[in-house]
Amino acid sequence: MNTSALFGFDRNVSQEINQMFSKAKDKEASVIKAKDINHLPEFVQKWLTNSGILGQKKIQTVRLKQKALLKMKPNQKKWQKASAEQYFTTEEPAFIWKVDMQMMPLIKVKGRDMFSEGKGEMMMKIFGLFPVVNQRNNEKINSGALQRYLAEIVWFPSAALSPYINWEKEDEHSAKAFMTYKGTKGSGTFTFDEIGNFAKFSAPRYMGGDEDAELREWVITVQETKVMSGIRIPVKLEVTWKLEAGDWTWLKLEITDIEYHKPEKYQ
Repeated sequence: MNTSALFGFDRNVSQEINQMFSKAKDKEASVIKAKDINHLPEFVQKWLTNSGILGQKKIQTVRLKQKALLKMKPNQKKWQKASAEQYFTTEEPAFIWKVDMQMMPLIKVKGRDMFSEGKGEMMMKIFGLFPVVNQRNNEKINSGALQRYLAEIVWFPSAALSPYINWEKEDEHSAKAFMTYKGTKGSGTFTFDEIGNFAKFSAPRYMGGDEDAELREWVITVQETKVMSGIRIPVKLEVTWKLEAGDWTWLKLEITDIEYHKPEKYQ
């Protein structure tokens, strides 16, 4: 195993994280009041109130840890274990997701997804050296990364108030969010349960960034919600592609730690 390549991959991602967070330091966050959410659809208001953000400072930076099970192909039978870290900023919407996965006993895969300046990137390397995925600088990757950011604001709900996100009521339990940032656009439907917990996100999303990549329905469903670091968030989720051949649930995700207002990387 090429340990120097693995170390180099981690070092490069750490530099990207520090650069992203450096833009978010020393910015004073306002305290969220009830009047700040009155313009939103009723169930979005209920979700934000239930999440516990009222009376707290608007979240500008997030860092979290995850453990995951993945199926990289629809016909794959065994789940592969992975651990991941993710970092967000909200004033300038951005994220970096870093994942470590053991594909086989002797094959270690490292990946990094990123959304910054309205652009998306996807990268996965065997041993941190040999690229198996390397996509960037195209409209499909950009829109997919933006939609991912939009879906994941449920981990930092005050981002729902951001000027680059607009909301429209769909029915009694759901609302559609529209996000536009630096020329990249996306949207998705958020569904909530009776008490205001986030329950599901769905959107048409490109499956990758290749020329033949098609729009498919992309669905996130919640299995468990709880309070972490003072905010009620979904902590166990499943992610599914709706395909003609049937559903492909490719990711089961659990949040194991989350921290707000700390613009630095995990040590």
